[in-house]
Amino acid sequence: MDVKLGRVVITGAAGGIGRTVRSGLREESDHLVLVDTEDIEPDGDGETAVKAGVGDRDALREAFGGADAVVHLAGTAEEASLDELIDANVRGTLNVLEAARRAEVPRVVLLSSSRVTGNYPIHHHVFPDEPPRPDGLNGVTRVAEEALGQLYADTFGLQVVALRAGSFGERPTETRHLATWLSPRDCVGFVRAALTAPNVNFVAAYAVSGNARRFWDLSVGESELGYRPADDAARYAGDFPDDDPFWHGGPQGGAAAGAEAILPHLEE
Repeated sequence: MDVKLGRVVITGAAGGIGRTVRSGLREESDHLVLVDTEDIEPDGDGETAVKAGVGDRDALREAFGGADAVVHLAGTAEEASLDELIDANVRGTLNVLEAARRAEVPRVVLLSSSRVTGNYPIHHHVFPDEPPRPDGLNGVTRVAEEALGQLYADTFGLQVVALRAGSFGERPTETRHLATWLSPRDCVGFVRAALTAPNVNFVAAYAVSGNARRFWDLSVGESELGYRPADDAARYAGDFPDDDPFWHGGPQGGAAAGAEAILPHLEE
């Protein structure tokens, strides 16, 4: 592509999405700064590894120095106790946004989640500006993440894009993924678009492949970020039965939604 991404920091760079984004952006960036609590081996002079967690605001500010953008992927993706989720997802995001503000980084891309609306029924087509209906405590903290992003955009002029990621993986592994799958190629495509889109204040967009059975409207990603997904889970439909009970009704979050998924974490 013609636009160089400059110096980009990736938090959570050792995770599955982090490794995919790192690989996808390596050739287009002047330099990648890879932040994680795990050890990462830099790939040549074009990368720097920083061993730090998102709880360490001073380390983040130092890592963000001179950066053109931050891609914040660190956090807890699974359901957990509210205390754990607040530390990882809410306080971690606050630390990233505040470190970016102090380091004068102009843009932050937040990895949010489709779980912010996971309690909408499967037959409802959801637009990003509809009210949140989180499907669990994790979803609640993702709503808070996005609210922090909006706050920093409105108050401090930080350019923030929140990507509500679907089910990331090389291919769908369950029936629900025919609606929610996010392919590696589209994951990188959405992140790249979030980094390069002009005239950004705050944008929340669903990041999911162009699945024929998807729940979520993708027009914001196309109109505000300029990205149209390339993949479709429909090509894997033959791997899953059409009469799966999931399609009979219920929340979009599937097994992640409902009392059975949440109650164990309310007792912790």
